[in-house]
Amino acid sequence: MTFYIEKETETELGIPYEEIYHEVALEVLNQEGCPYEVEVSLTLVDPHDIQETNREFRGIDRVTDVLSFPMIDYDEPGDFSQVEERFSDCFNPETGELMLGDIVICLDRAKEQAEEYGHSVKREFAFLIAHSMLHLLGFDHMEDEEARVMEAKQRQALDHLGITR
Repeated sequence: MTFYIEKETETELGIPYEEIYHEVALEVLNQEGCPYEVEVSLTLVDPHDIQETNREFRGIDRVTDVLSFPMIDYDEPGDFSQVEERFSDCFNPETGELMLGDIVICLDRAKEQAEEYGHSVKREFAFLIAHSMLHLLGFDHMEDEEARVMEAKQRQALDHLGITR
């Protein structure tokens, strides 16, 4: 597994970003039965950068907490049965790892939301990783039922790791 991380902000949360990122990402991958070694990129940014990215890629000109950019368009969330046939170009030719996509997190928003929701910044950061990893595996929350499924999966992963509110 290759988990890239790039910090492009001076904001600090006082937590071990890489450790939490690896732990939560692996938990989600195991929970969803991902049969591949994967590659995921995480970039930690400030509000200005995430607003620019949100505007450029989603047409929404505002700050957000997290953005996910999946490489694969799954027929069904977490269904890996057609990945090799339909998305062979998503495997890194040098490592053989499945390139799932990119995650961008605004550390300032993570800090604000931790305060707003009354839990630790570690829990908020871990939640944003779990949330994004599920997006990279094809899950979404546009419909009520999709949101319920995604929320349950996020909670399951964090509870299993003992990262609670």
